Amino acid sequence: MSVPFHYLDLRAFCYGTEDEERVDGALRTLLPEEFDIERMTSEGHHGDRIVVLSARVERADEMRHVLSRLREAGVLDVVDEELEDRLDDNNSLFVHLDKQAAAQGEVRLGEGIALRAKVEAYPATRDAALENVREVV
Repeated sequence: MSVPFHYLDLRAFCYGTEDEERVDGALRTLLPEEFDIERMTSEGHHGDRIVVLSARVERADEMRHVLSRLREAGVLDVVDEELEDRLDDNNSLFVHLDKQAAAQGEVRLGEGIALRAKVEAYPATRDAALENVREVV
């Protein structure tokens, strides 16, 4: 399977009431083994600590792994139906996944994990990007 993406970015916030290892595990549900997750500490509106966990997947085999996890869970079927709404003007595809479910090893649409896929398209038009993504989903 060809991968029509430059990269996939995954991001989740770990709030003060959450266990950072569980949020890390939620991201790892989607990622290949031994993948590096970056951590950045930030501060919320009320001074509370927020850790932003993120990973950028750039190698084709690693992107295939993430896409296969989404496909197995049926997420790509829904993405295909909503593709026009999920692709922005910069040819980035957005999918939000359930962080709580991912922490338990399940992949499904929801809130808590943001996935942004930068679509390869030559020329870099929306129509070309939509066509490329449809080949994968």
